[in-house]
Amino acid sequence: MVAAARQLIRERGYHGTAVSDVVKRSAAPRGSVYYHFPEGKVQMAAEAADSHAREQVEEINRLAGSSSSAEGLVRAYFDRAREGMVGSGYQRGCAVAPLVIEAGEESEELDAASRRAFAAMIDGMAFQLIVLGVGNAAARELAHAVIAAVEGALVTSRALRSPEPFDAVQTVLADRARDLTEGVATSL
Repeated sequence: MVAAARQLIRERGYHGTAVSDVVKRSAAPRGSVYYHFPEGKVQMAAEAADSHAREQVEEINRLAGSSSSAEGLVRAYFDRAREGMVGSGYQRGCAVAPLVIEAGEESEELDAASRRAFAAMIDGMAFQLIVLGVGNAAARELAHAVIAAVEGALVTSRALRSPEPFDAVQTVLADRARDLTEGVATSL
């Protein structure tokens, strides 16, 4: 059910996702919703945000494992996000952003889940950038920029029905990653 909630929130947003839609998409018995999520839709959405963040951190780790540079990681992360958006026919956004935009002020739990999710993604990206040779402060700054740029590209790409926003921010931030690591190996 969490996976179904995550998918629906990515496609329709928080307010556009009804518990009945989650039940239908997951093919779970309706009564199981109240068993697994006694706090209802808010709890389900918070768990979907946590799940989305875990998935993103796993993806960052996987991409970093197959990247030989910070630039390569940044390029690969944007490529993955771009492919997901294009592959969904410009229908799938982030599972966390709608909680911030639509429900953050309504629910302390969703506000906390959103902060937790974005912090996990930023921390995961920063850690891997450090491993790939970017200094601590610069890695943190670049990680913030990468996650924020992907979020912005998801929105603008969906609105424009074009991958161009991903391409633009990928170029700028991959170049920045390269600049931050040039000469690092020779200076050690």
